[in-house]
Amino acid sequence: MAIRYFIGVDVSKATLDWAVFEGKITVFQTQSDNSPAAIRATVKLIKALPGFTIAESVSCLEHTGIYCAHLLSSLYKLKLPIWLESSLQIKKAGGLQRGKSDTIDAVRIAEYAFRFRDKMCLWQPPRLVLQKLATLSALRQRLLRVRQQLQQPINEQQGFVSKSRQKQLSKDCQASLKAINADLARAEKQISEIIQSDDRLKELFGWITSVPGVGDAIAAEVLVATNEFKAINDPKKLACHAGVAPFEYRSGSSVRGKTRVSQHARLRLKSLFHLGAMSALQMNGELQVYYQRKVAEGKNKMLVLNAVRNKLIHRVCSVVKRGQKYDKNYTPVLA
Repeated sequence: MAIRYFIGVDVSKATLDWAVFEGKITVFQTQSDNSPAAIRATVKLIKALPGFTIAESVSCLEHTGIYCAHLLSSLYKLKLPIWLESSLQIKKAGGLQRGKSDTIDAVRIAEYAFRFRDKMCLWQPPRLVLQKLATLSALRQRLLRVRQQLQQPINEQQGFVSKSRQKQLSKDCQASLKAINADLARAEKQISEIIQSDDRLKELFGWITSVPGVGDAIAAEVLVATNEFKAINDPKKLACHAGVAPFEYRSGSSVRGKTRVSQHARLRLKSLFHLGAMSALQMNGELQVYYQRKVAEGKNKMLVLNAVRNKLIHRVCSVVKRGQKYDKNYTPVLA
């Protein structure tokens, strides 16, 4: 059935701005609190529009992290189709824009949904166990960043200040670092317990971590980023999502930029695959030989390292697709 009503919602921490687009006309606009009760009341008003049916509608909103939580949960319970889109994608598609307000943004989101309705991708909530895993994985990354912010300056000052001052600085941060390490160990334990308690996550986790260089942190983040490989199962798409896939930058005879990776990526996933590639290069195996050969040929080290990241992503997707652990002695069957 064709979509008739396109509902654009601009999300902020405290309020939601709504705009309903029918054809080329905005037929309804309002603002509500960002709360489940206010959302239900607004949806009730929208349902009262002439000829409105849920089957002929879609609600489009930008991905704004935790601020979307009430809206996504309420719309899903009310069985309204949801289209969750990147804010940058909507902004770039809007062309040259003058002026900005929440009310205008809601209309622009509704217009975007109407113009690109053939590319509509409906949102489905991840399983509750995966939502818990995502929260703990994010917590783990925050704790690691805080620990680094405390520990790194102390290490860098060594040799530039007196020994007594260095000892005092280390002592001042000792209690904080001890508490952070305890919280980090607790978070990692909970991540492990969640994975081991769910048969599907445990199975996927075992396949992913069988790839040399891929550890528990990478496996957990990949499961969250791909929604258990339901949202992304193509290695090229995952490489693009992780900011590993290279793109050309050329036009005509005057623009001859270098082929580079895009900065529009899930940076946390990219960082983890970088660490995984560095770990893989420390092991005797195909990737280490590949890296050494390419560097000996005169290739840029970072380019080769990025190729190693790409290989890790392809191997992760391959073991999941085959449903088998990584086999170091695997040889492809030739036709």
